[in-house]
Amino acid sequence: MDDSEDVVTLAHGAGGGAMRSMLQDLVVPRFAGNGAATDGTEVADVGDTPRVGLPELDDGAVHPVGDDGALVVTTDSHVVKPLFFPGGDIGRLAVAGTVNDLAMMGATEPTALTCSLVLEEGTPTSDVQRVIESMAATAEEADVSISTGDTKVMGNGDVDGIVINTAGVAYLDGNAPVSDAGLDPGDALIVSGPMGDHGIALLSAREGFDFTGDLESDVAPVNGFVGAAMDAGRITAMKDPTRGGLANALNEMAEKADVGIDIDEQRIPISGATASAGEVLGIDPLSVANEGKVVMGVDQNDAKAVLEAIQACPGGKDAEIVGQASEDHTGRVVVDTGFGRRYLSEPEGEALPRIC
Repeated sequence: MDDSEDVVTLAHGAGGGAMRSMLQDLVVPRFAGNGAATDGTEVADVGDTPRVGLPELDDGAVHPVGDDGALVVTTDSHVVKPLFFPGGDIGRLAVAGTVNDLAMMGATEPTALTCSLVLEEGTPTSDVQRVIESMAATAEEADVSISTGDTKVMGNGDVDGIVINTAGVAYLDGNAPVSDAGLDPGDALIVSGPMGDHGIALLSAREGFDFTGDLESDVAPVNGFVGAAMDAGRITAMKDPTRGGLANALNEMAEKADVGIDIDEQRIPISGATASAGEVLGIDPLSVANEGKVVMGVDQNDAKAVLEAIQACPGGKDAEIVGQASEDHTGRVVVDTGFGRRYLSEPEGEALPRIC
């Protein structure tokens, strides 16, 4: 291979700027654009429902159907290591992650999921059974069925244990989809609970660290409390802070909406165990993945009602209003630390590979 040839690195899978650049350069131009057919002609939106396509790089796609309905579609692949970790496993991760991506588009009642398993020769069937049972339990928790799928077996060493791909579909009947690009100046920013639990817990399990305190992944479907939040007030933007954590999610939301974001660091919920472990490891909990949390932009007039609705739901009791969108420093996130102000930048690379 020519030493000058560009190659894929772990940073391209981290969910940050490197990944977005690769998708914009290699992927998006080669598929149908937003609102365009494969022959390049314009395709009109249907009714008042906006079309969300691949160029938006959102958590899912939205295809208008009929006069005021829409089909929401998403897909995800899961390559976590280890397969089983405190608080969850690759099966729970696969179902929750796909349900959550649909929920981020405002589709909180998923119609169905697909599941493709890629298994390494030599994987214990007991591990496969455990993963399948976990997927079934999580699907029941999220009130969705796994309707179709596929299974492949690779040779020993050709894939690492178990890889799962899932896709999800949901129908929006008369409700406008939610984008991650919809922030307006003045909107409140709400996080639904403690940041960094998944990434820190998984790294600790992988490396065999024995920290004092209970470190557990937060992996869980969030469609329940997202639905309650949408019923309580106007949600202008949503994103789940997975790869790259809260730092990446906020920066992407600010950039897409062309607004600034001001955050009060003292209001960001972080568990004591995660904060302590992150300090020892030299890892900022704001920059690692969460798998059962949401970042919401909310109309400032509805912020209190939405917060209370989330806090009343399972998984949402620690939700907080952590900041607001601003007309200043557009595209950037500024954190008030209590001692001064600093930019919160998105992670440059993948500090913790294979965590989702």
